[in-house]
Amino acid sequence: MKYEVEQKFPVEGFDAVQAKLAQLGARLATGHEEVDLYFNHPQRDFRQTDEAFRIRRHGRANRVTYKGPKIDATTKTRQELELSLPDGEQIAEQWTELLERLGFRRAGQVAKRRRKFLVEWQDQTVEGTLDEIDGLGQFVELELVVDPDELDEAKQVIASLAAELGLAQSERRSYLQLLLAKA
Repeated sequence: MKYEVEQKFPVEGFDAVQAKLAQLGARLATGHEEVDLYFNHPQRDFRQTDEAFRIRRHGRANRVTYKGPKIDATTKTRQELELSLPDGEQIAEQWTELLERLGFRRAGQVAKRRRKFLVEWQDQTVEGTLDEIDGLGQFVELELVVDPDELDEAKQVIASLAAELGLAQSERRSYLQLLLAKA
């Protein structure tokens, strides 16, 4: 299984980061909206086990994602398993109903406007996002998906790119955790 190595940084606007990304030749996609509906397991508390389980809606597209516990104290490095579901709002509603009938409980929802980018850095293609989260503000995420033997190198690449972009004060908590703490 692959590992997602990710760091997220709160920012006061995207202008400076976008300017630096342009200098680095980053490829920015058109923005889109995503809604993540998180669930808690019927037999264990994902807040205690540091796991995450969600259905993500991106336009008509749906995906179900499981994220394992974080494996270090500085990044959001964890195993991730993501599967496509059929398209359509009705499918997302049916999957939600199925999970609830199996005992899963809704844990919260995160709505965001997201603009993805790819940037070449230290012989790696780093995926990033410029995120505006309802109720939280703006964030920049940097991510690599790697094999277990590439974890240390991936963390170094992301830390180096973050410094180049002027990003500081990484936030390890998920958007859901931040929203729940704010409530």
